[in-house]
Amino acid sequence: MIKIIKLFPGGNKKAFTLSYDDGITQDKKLVDIFNKYKLKATFNLNSGLQGIEGSFVINDLLIKRMDREEITHLYDGHEIAIHGLRHLSLIDIPKELMIEEVLEDRKNHERMYGYPVRGMAYPYGTYNKTVLKVLEALGVEYSRTVNNHRGFSLPSNFLEWNPTAHHNDANLMKLAERFVEGDSLGMELFYLWGHSYEFDLDNNWNVIEEFCEYISNKDNIWYATNIQIVDYLNAVNNLKFSADFTSVFNPSAISTWIELNGTKIEIKPGETKKL
Repeated sequence: MIKIIKLFPGGNKKAFTLSYDDGITQDKKLVDIFNKYKLKATFNLNSGLQGIEGSFVINDLLIKRMDREEITHLYDGHEIAIHGLRHLSLIDIPKELMIEEVLEDRKNHERMYGYPVRGMAYPYGTYNKTVLKVLEALGVEYSRTVNNHRGFSLPSNFLEWNPTAHHNDANLMKLAERFVEGDSLGMELFYLWGHSYEFDLDNNWNVIEEFCEYISNKDNIWYATNIQIVDYLNAVNNLKFSADFTSVFNPSAISTWIELNGTKIEIKPGETKKL
């Protein structure tokens, strides 16, 4: 009996990713923490609100979005994604304005960072069927919601990508322990999200520091940005198996991994592998 399981890069069954919103000054400290532990994150920015004009106040704390000079190289090694030109709720505006909010934000990020920006996080977490159609038409390949499922399942629809948990989840470390120590039958993903200014509001930077220290540097976890996960899952799901499962072809430009009857196998870009 043939048993084939899809795997993440390196033959891993587990992957971890991070997503943080708004491009505010506290991101500097957060990026330092992520880099310290060699974690990969996606940062969802509002290009129309950069600088002091995009600042706001919560509980007497001034929350300032960084200006262009501050963010040019801050996020090197991580991913930049769309968060709406002016952070408007997409379900509350005309379709024409919705298109501008997404497309202009995308164009601005691409001009600044020099690569195609293909991901997004919903401003205020709001979306509907019209929003999904518009995003698909504008070339947005995924968008993160705020609907935490507290599990490790892969997204069934990248445009409705529900995360595992917000960093303020009361059981965050228990979730992390279950993810790290649990046995995986198939591919599992831990997806954490939030806003870096919340650590100042709640005076709990220790939460993210301790979490990152615990979950990092594991040999059996792939650490990736959101778009890296999307690209990999698309590639591994597009493998072409022969009818008798004696060979497999990888038409993508990246290496993919499977487990065949307990043996891990790498299928390189453009390779037809005998099984």
